[in-house]
Amino acid sequence: MRPMPTPPISAAPEAIESWPLPYVDRLDARAAETIDLVVIHCTELPDLAMARDYGERVLYDAGTGNSAHFYVDRDGRVSCFVPPARIAHHTRGYNARSIGIELVNTGRYPDWFDSRRQAMAEPYPDMQIDALSALLRRLAAEYPSLRDIAGHEDLDTAQVAASDDPSLQVFRKRDPGPRFPWARVLAAMPLRRVP
Repeated sequence: MRPMPTPPISAAPEAIESWPLPYVDRLDARAAETIDLVVIHCTELPDLAMARDYGERVLYDAGTGNSAHFYVDRDGRVSCFVPPARIAHHTRGYNARSIGIELVNTGRYPDWFDSRRQAMAEPYPDMQIDALSALLRRLAAEYPSLRDIAGHEDLDTAQVAASDDPSLQVFRKRDPGPRFPWARVLAAMPLRRVP
């Protein structure tokens, strides 16, 4: 695994570190006008290095894996793993039309499907939310067809058997979760939340 890049200390909040995944050229290309949705995720992992490790894993016959386009770390650093001109695998059924943004946050890690560990208690730091808001404004300006925003939990509502008790069901995806400040983010940019 390549070491995590460290942007210069003086980097502006809207600076984006280009850090393409090894298989990025194998991801399908798409026209800018087909992008009309942003999906907000949280990594549900402890740090960006582990999120990168997960993103580099090849899971499909095409030699690609699961990853969002942008990752926003707790300190506001933004990394681009997949350029928006490529289709990243981040939300079942919505990949072709959406840009995925992951916020580094532990979520339910490491017991994602344990029914006793479904609370997502880590708050999102101000620096992270400010960087996300700046990124969203930038994307809305660059992609005129971009109109909507949703949380992963809004679009993937499937349930799975709980790991601690298979007779119970838990949501497969809960991100960005109850601590995500939707009102603050929506007030800072021109996208509407998908109901």
